[in-house]
Amino acid sequence: MKPRILDRLLAGTFLRLFLLFVLGAPLLFVLGDAVENLERYLDRDLPLADVIWSYAYQYPQFVFWSFPIAALLATVFTIQPMTVHREVMATKAGGISFYRLVAPLFFLGLFFTAAGLVLSEAVPKANQIAAELRQDRDRRAGTTGQFVYVTDAGESLMARGLSQQRGRMEGITLLAEPDGGLAEGPVVHIMAREGYWDPEARHWELRDGYRRELHPDGHEDYVNFDTWIHDALVEGPEEIVETYLDEDEMSRGELGTLAARVERSGGDTGRLLVKREQRLAIPLATLIIILFGAPLATSSKRGGAAIGIGMSLATTILYLMLFRIAGAAGYAGTLSPWLAAWLPNLIFLVAGLVLILRVRT
Repeated sequence: MKPRILDRLLAGTFLRLFLLFVLGAPLLFVLGDAVENLERYLDRDLPLADVIWSYAYQYPQFVFWSFPIAALLATVFTIQPMTVHREVMATKAGGISFYRLVAPLFFLGLFFTAAGLVLSEAVPKANQIAAELRQDRDRRAGTTGQFVYVTDAGESLMARGLSQQRGRMEGITLLAEPDGGLAEGPVVHIMAREGYWDPEARHWELRDGYRRELHPDGHEDYVNFDTWIHDALVEGPEEIVETYLDEDEMSRGELGTLAARVERSGGDTGRLLVKREQRLAIPLATLIIILFGAPLATSSKRGGAAIGIGMSLATTILYLMLFRIAGAAGYAGTLSPWLAAWLPNLIFLVAGLVLILRVRT
């Protein structure tokens, strides 16, 4: 068989399987999420059309997550049957090396890696629309966990939690820079144990904290307070919870900007930076998984679809387990954000290189 004909055969088989898996696997995510949140949707009395459209907008997110898994399944189910039926052996006998045989898969891997990078920037906006359709903004209006918010006055506000019903924030950090850090002047840093919203006066009353003012000449003004009225923060709990975004609703650039603000405020940036790096790591995993899966699929010369399914399932579970463990370690600060996001890829890259070097060409 001529190399060009063989290229078209492999590329066509891989492409059909990849598209089947990458478009079909998200249906499982949708089904699982719908079952898990069915009671919540019923409590909110959401129209069925809004729920369906919300999943249509969230579908790109599920497709994005499915890229590495689809690449692995498509690679294994393309190469493994050829190994079982001695087609790989026949191509080698015809003077075509294994590296040349699987070259079309690597080129397709590069293409889908680029597609994943483009998709990663489109996903956040679609997730915002999905959240609005499912009234997730209203859900956040109860009690929230840690968040960061940029006020109308240009200050960076971070808090460990906010209760809209009680009008209370806890673990407050405020950072005010002249003209957003673009002009010279004193930088004001405020920390408080808690704060309460006064709806009539429309300001926050901060309690048990300190205010530090850093001047360009190095002079510092520092004062402890039991109570501090912060007039610059005029947004109430409802306005804050309606406008801050979940990490999945932010682009990579927005995550980086937010992480920089949190760092200046003295907050923990681990989760934000890990999420930011994963926006690159997941698309690139598509190419790395192909590099790993191609030689892996030649390791079994017996069996049929069951062997392919078994190898794919075991590898998928291992990758997802590494992804979750490394990500959690990055959130906690045990690993650097870069290493936490890229560690699964590095492990599979090394394993893939070892396997491909051991394949008889």
